[in-house]
Amino acid sequence: MRENQTITKQNTENTCTQVWNECLKIIKDNIPAQSFKTWFEPIIAIGLENNVLTIQVPSLFFYEWLEEHYVGLLRKTVKKHLGEEGRLEYNIVVEKSSSSKPYTTNMPSNGNGAESKQQTMPVFVSLNKDIKNPFVIPGLRKMQVDPQLNSNYCFENFIEGDCNRLARSAGFAVAAKPGGTSFNPLLLYGGVGLGKTHLAQAIGNQIKRTLPDKLVIYVSCEKFCQQFVDSLKNNTINDFVNFYQAMDVIIMDDVHNFAGKEKTQDIFFHIFNHLHQSGKQVILTCDKAPKDLSGLEERLLSRFKWGLSADLQVPDLETRMAILKKKMYADGIDLPAEVIEYVAHHINNNVRELEGAMVSLLAQSTLNKKEIDLALVRGMLKNFISNTTKEISMEYIQKLVCEYFEVPVEMVKSKTRKREIVQARQISMYLSKSHTKTSLKSIGQFFGGRDHSTVIYACQTVEDLIDTDKKFKNYVQDIQKKLKMS
Repeated sequence: MRENQTITKQNTENTCTQVWNECLKIIKDNIPAQSFKTWFEPIIAIGLENNVLTIQVPSLFFYEWLEEHYVGLLRKTVKKHLGEEGRLEYNIVVEKSSSSKPYTTNMPSNGNGAESKQQTMPVFVSLNKDIKNPFVIPGLRKMQVDPQLNSNYCFENFIEGDCNRLARSAGFAVAAKPGGTSFNPLLLYGGVGLGKTHLAQAIGNQIKRTLPDKLVIYVSCEKFCQQFVDSLKNNTINDFVNFYQAMDVIIMDDVHNFAGKEKTQDIFFHIFNHLHQSGKQVILTCDKAPKDLSGLEERLLSRFKWGLSADLQVPDLETRMAILKKKMYADGIDLPAEVIEYVAHHINNNVRELEGAMVSLLAQSTLNKKEIDLALVRGMLKNFISNTTKEISMEYIQKLVCEYFEVPVEMVKSKTRKREIVQARQISMYLSKSHTKTSLKSIGQFFGGRDHSTVIYACQTVEDLIDTDKKFKNYVQDIQKKLKMS
C-alpha cells in the first residue's frame, strides 16, 4: 500500500514538473535571459491537482514580484497547458526568526484565472540562518552585522544651530525610539557638506549605544545599487532582499542616486514597504527636498514623504565659529578668536570646506613652523577659495550692514524713515565713501536714487554719532572689522 502511494506521489511530481517545464519554455522565449535566470530558475513545481499547479518560490518578496511583473504571462502559460480552468498556487518559504511553524494566509489571486476569489495559500516558515550578508566581515557569526558606522559621527560632535535644529531634534527622537515615532521615514535633505551624513550616522550610533540588540545598517545608495547588480549576476537576489528586510534600522545615504535606476527602485520599494509595515526605522538623506527630486518613481517618492522631511541649511556665522571652536578643542589646539572669525566669515558654503580649511591651516603652520595669525590665514585662504580676494563693492557693504542689523536689503533703498532702516542706510553710505572710489552722486543713486547732498548729510551724521554715541561707535567698528577681513 505504501509502495503504491509512493508511486502515485512520484507520478504527480513528474506530471507537475513536466507541465511547469512546458510553461518555462514559453516564459523563457518572452523575457530577457537574466530575468528568467533570476525569477524563474529558482522556482520548483511541487504539485498538480484538479488543474491547480502548485509552485514553490523562495520568499514572499519573490511571490510579490512575480504577481506584479509577470502575472499576465503566468496566466496565459498556465491556461495554455491546463485549459481555461487552470490555476496557479504558490508555496512560499518566508524567512522568519521568531517561529518555525507553518501557517496559512489568504491572498488575492491575480494570475491564476480566479480573480474574484480568495485562495488559501500554504506558506511555510523556515529559519534560514544562511542569509548572505553583503557586508562580509571575516570572523563574525551569521547575521551579526557591522553597522558600517563612523564612530566619530555622534550627537556630541554635531553643533546645533538654527540651520539644523529641527533635523537634530527629530534625530534625537528617532534614536530614542526607532520605528516608534511618526518620523518614519526620517528624510534629511540639504546641500553638500551640511552634515546630513553626520546626523544620520549619529542616530545609528546612538541606537547601537542604547539598544545594542537592534540590527542597524548604514549604506550609501551607490553601494546598495552595486550590491543589487551583483546579486542579479550571482543569482542571489533572495539573499540580498532578506538581508535588508531583517534589519531594524536602515540608514541610506544620497537616495537621489536612485534616479533612473528603475529596477533598483523597485527592489527598494519592496524592502521599504516590508520595513515600514514591520515597524522598523528608515532614515534617508538626499541633496534636495522630495518634491524636487527627479528620476524617481512617484510611488517611491510618496513613501519618502510619509514621515518627516527635515532640511539642513547653510550654517550662520555664529554656528560656523562654534563648529571651528569645537574642532579645535577636540584637537587640543587654541587659536586666536580673530583667526576663527576670519575663517568662519570667508568660508560660508558648507561645513566640510570649513573643516578642510582648518586642516590646511594647521598643516601650513606645522610644516613652516609659523605661528597661526591673520597674515598666515589670509595667505592660505587665497589659495583655498576663490572669493577671498574680491574687491569691496557697495553691494557687498550694503549686504554686510543689512546682515549686521538684520534688516532686508531692499528696505535700505526704499523711502521708509524707520529709525533702524535710516541707520543702516547712513552707515552703508558712510562706508561706501570710505572704502570705495565711487563718487557721492553714484553712491546716492545706488541707495535709492538720492542726490549727493543726502550722502554728505549721512556721512556727517555717522561721524557725529561715532564721536558721541559709544554703542553706535561699536556698531561701525564691528562692521569695519568685517570689511577688513574681506
